[in-house]
Amino acid sequence: MPLIHTDTPATAKGRVKEVYDQIQAAFGSVPNAMQIDSSSPAQLTRHWESISYYMQHPTLSFNLLAFMRMLISEKTHCEYCVDLNEAMLINMGGLSHDQVIAARKNPQDAPLSDKDKSMLLFVLKATSDSLSVGPADINALKAQGWSDGEILDGLHHGADMVAGDIILNALKVEKDM
Repeated sequence: MPLIHTDTPATAKGRVKEVYDQIQAAFGSVPNAMQIDSSSPAQLTRHWESISYYMQHPTLSFNLLAFMRMLISEKTHCEYCVDLNEAMLINMGGLSHDQVIAARKNPQDAPLSDKDKSMLLFVLKATSDSLSVGPADINALKAQGWSDGEILDGLHHGADMVAGDIILNALKVEKDM
């Protein structure tokens, strides 16, 4: 039970119900990680818009984004997100359990293209120690073909994950059944 009140799909009304209906249509259910935002319809809307944006991102691949979320969540001790993203990589990303475990042990072993791996490692570095990022990091990403907008999108996704992990951990959001 989370530490604050949340609306379930059965109790939701107004804007919360509208967003829940969209989430339900996309995922088949409304995850607890989304239900926690029901106390703030504006936050729920912003969260869903962000997820929708990244679900259709033209260059940040599904597996890249899922690895970002999983590996960041390991550092923030958010088991909800670690387990969810591990399952997504296996069930939707086409990876084996061994491939995912190898990447958890060493992100350099993530089965991604060199370009995607450069973004993954950059976002992990920036979310662990943002002050350590410098011009060489950005130049290395650009040398791999990443644009300024893509770099910003990748970094936003990682930073949003840190914030989300803090919320899920602090409010004791339980894993979905």
